Amino acid sequence: MHLLQAPPLIAPVRSFVYPQKIAGEEDALARGALLLDVHPAAGGNFLATCALGFEGDGPLSGVWSSPNPAELCAVAGGYAYLIDTRQPERCTHLALHPVVEVRAVTSHALLLFVGFHSIAAWGADGLAWQSPRVSSEGITLGAIEGDTLHGMGWDLMTDKEVEFALDLRGGVAI
Repeated sequence: MHLLQAPPLIAPVRSFVYPQKIAGEEDALARGALLLDVHPAAGGNFLATCALGFEGDGPLSGVWSSPNPAELCAVAGGYAYLIDTRQPERCTHLALHPVVEVRAVTSHALLLFVGFHSIAAWGADGLAWQSPRVSSEGITLGAIEGDTLHGMGWDLMTDKEVEFALDLRGGVAI
């Protein structure tokens, strides 16, 4: 897989644009895109064009491995895409917007997507869980101890950072 700075002069035979027909995202590509030249183990290479969620230098963009070896995770301007490299027409556009951090938790075979208010976990079989709201605005992930993810979130009512803990097996607050 290669991250491209511009569309290739000669496009590959297979090319896919994400998101695919999501209401309200008709003009997403006008904001720009993350371009990936993907070379899976089987099926031939393809161009993945992932529309930016938000413009500018601040929103997160990058590529991560997925717990499912046939998938890749691309985050483009805060929008997360889980692309099936065997069938690239199959792509999940994560509903959490914007994604501000991605953390792999290999001990639980999860990829965590951190938003402003909650966290989503992606496993080998897809979305594993979505946490309850753990912050009014902004999350800082902390240590993982056994099955527990610790973190901090800002509480609007107290105007303070408060601790939270989530069970990594189901995203339930503990």
